[in-house]
Amino acid sequence: MLSLLRRSLIGLCGAVLGLACMVSVSRSDEVSARVSALGLVVHGAEETLALFCHEEDGTLWLTLPSGARFELMTSTSELPNPGDGVFHPFDENVVRAALHSVRFPMERVSAEVFILPYPRRESLPSAAGPELILLSPGVMPLAVEQQHATVVHELGHVIQYQFMPDADADLWNRYRALRGINDALRFCADAAHADRPHEIFAEDFRALFGDALANYSGTIENVSLPAPYRVTGLQSFMTSLQGAPIAGGWLTGFPNPTRGALSFRRAGGPAHSLELFDVSGRRVASVAPTPLATGWQWRWDGQDERGSAAAPGMYFARERGATSTFRFVVAQ
Repeated sequence: MLSLLRRSLIGLCGAVLGLACMVSVSRSDEVSARVSALGLVVHGAEETLALFCHEEDGTLWLTLPSGARFELMTSTSELPNPGDGVFHPFDENVVRAALHSVRFPMERVSAEVFILPYPRRESLPSAAGPELILLSPGVMPLAVEQQHATVVHELGHVIQYQFMPDADADLWNRYRALRGINDALRFCADAAHADRPHEIFAEDFRALFGDALANYSGTIENVSLPAPYRVTGLQSFMTSLQGAPIAGGWLTGFPNPTRGALSFRRAGGPAHSLELFDVSGRRVASVAPTPLATGWQWRWDGQDERGSAAAPGMYFARERGATSTFRFVVAQ
């Protein structure tokens, strides 16, 4: 039964996305083909099903590159509202359009976007985390406006995790003061959904930087708060979170997380060796640049200076003479 559902889903995705199934293509080639100019990777529903899902004893599991696993719900009959009886994934072309329409400086933003063929059993809605977006299907066809709104909202979470992490008390204090949400008893992670600071930030991001489709509702989830565009200094505060670029542009890297090799790029300007450090500050490797038509590239083979595979964990890449760093993760 599960195999039949999977075959049906593949047919559905082909109709919805207008994409032919790709054959004789390696996982690396398939993923690399989806790298956008924004430093974001979008995995369509077909690709997610074929490359990141597998069956175990009749249960379908999603396994992300980080190693995180989620059980997927494959039948709408298990839901209180089964809709029309079929799960309807996000349209990959619509997702890409929503991401490209965002009016936020995206040079340093990196994330993998997974369009899920089926929802996660433990949490049905779409969700986001550091450098990760999971877009959950609907039980009825998803309107373009709804898709834009959800994509940009979840991207707001990615921005918050990357540039305003919870540990940065100064930035959060400034944001809370601007937004008028200083009451930590009311506005906290355990509050009602609309009162959670992370959700307020993501809605502010959608309202301020999303296109007209993302803002089709004309409001934000927490209607008790002033509209974001009426809050003086809010847009400039959020824009400033990215900081200032290094000479020549932002450094980006893919894939991130990685289990081995990693490719770094940036546009313009003169280039220098790229130095990689672990969290203790120890230099792991140094990589020479190679020219591209639009800038520079550094390719790291995943090995340290002794020729051993880098241990799993967080690392930082910094071009010699620069002060800005790029954070990446070597997965197990």
